[in-house]
Amino acid sequence: MNEDASRKRLGRGLAALIGEMDQVPETAAAPNAADRQVPIEFLTRNPRNPRRSFADAELEDLSQSIREHGLVQPILVRTAPGEGRRYEIIAGERRWRAAQRAGLASVPVIIRDVDDRVALELAIIENVQRADLNPVEEALGYQQLIDQYGYTQNNLGNVIGKSRSHVANTLRLLKLPARVHDMIAQGTLSAGHARSLVTASDPVAVAEKIVREGLSVRQAEALAQAGSEVTRTTKEKGGREKDADTRALESMLSDALGMRVEINHRDKSGELRIRYTALDQLDALCRRLQQI
Repeated sequence: MNEDASRKRLGRGLAALIGEMDQVPETAAAPNAADRQVPIEFLTRNPRNPRRSFADAELEDLSQSIREHGLVQPILVRTAPGEGRRYEIIAGERRWRAAQRAGLASVPVIIRDVDDRVALELAIIENVQRADLNPVEEALGYQQLIDQYGYTQNNLGNVIGKSRSHVANTLRLLKLPARVHDMIAQGTLSAGHARSLVTASDPVAVAEKIVREGLSVRQAEALAQAGSEVTRTTKEKGGREKDADTRALESMLSDALGMRVEINHRDKSGELRIRYTALDQLDALCRRLQQI
């Protein structure tokens, strides 16, 4: 069986597991067949959890619900590496944080024996299915699977349950500067608007104009294309028009790396430029080059 087919089947299994967790219990007294109750201090957060942002208001609302009804939804965990009595959260960090606020002494857990890769897949699937990730967090999670475990965009889409184009378009957001990422995370700029900024010469200025004037995605695309970036990316240094093959290669490499790639060549020599917008991207690129 080839690797793509194996990962696709694995993805269905992971999705089924999350689906089991999403089932509504018949009674609040039987919270989704949790394996056991665990003292809340025995749980630790998952450092690979793609979700980084937890809104205070949402946590407070959930903690109030937990005070009134208890924690109906169990937390998915695995035994913490090297620690027999402690558990690392795979999925459910928000519920764990809210349970701490609510003052719970113990929480229901589902225990799974999985490695780092499957734990990361489960964390991403759970967050994506619940729409808990902002688009940048989702993109970072996808890039982590690609960098650490050699996924292609196609088999990653199979595992996550998304199309290849969705994965590729989400990864394109990583090409944008941190200020634009902040606007996406805050919800002031949509992912559709942000994708139109990837080729803009000054994406921050364009993003601020989009938010300030309430532009549509179509208007944002037109605004981004109107700048000097179109001329710069379609011409070689010296003003020569880039051929279609060069532009196609730039696009292919940009999608593969998740970073903007520019090629300038003359005769038999030239230069290849890779632009990163965060140190994590640079670290990931260095690791990939070292494996060649």
